[in-house]
Amino acid sequence: QVQLVESGGGLVQPGGSLTLSCAASGFTFSNYAMRWYRQTPGRERELLGRIDADGLSPNTEDSVRGRFTISRDNVKNTLYLQMSSLRPEDTAVYYCNVYADFRDNYGQGTQVTVSS
Repeated sequence: QVQLVESGGGLVQPGGSLTLSCAASGFTFSNYAMRWYRQTPGRERELLGRIDADGLSPNTEDSVRGRFTISRDNVKNTLYLQMSSLRPEDTAVYYCNVYADFRDNYGQGTQVTVSS
C-alpha cells in the first residue's frame, strides 16, 4: 500500500532554511506526480506546489514562490521541499501527497515552527 513518510521538520529562526524529505513506498514513485501541502490549526490544507513524475518543471504557488523549491530523486524514491527565507507564517504541519490507487494519499506530516 502507498506509504509516505515526511521528515526534516523542526524549529528554525525567521530568515532561516530547512529541507523536508518525503520517503515514498508502495507504488512506482517515478510514475507519479507529487505535491507538497501544509496545514495550520483551523485552516484548510494549503497546496504549496507540484512536481511531475520526471522531475521537470516543478511549480510552486504564489505564496511560497521564490522561497520554496520542490525536487525529487527517483532513484531514492524521495521527494524534497527546500525552504528558505522562512517566516513565522510558514509555521505549519507539512505533508507530501500523491494521487495513487484512486485516492489522495498523505503522510503523517512534519511540524515546522518558525520562531525566534
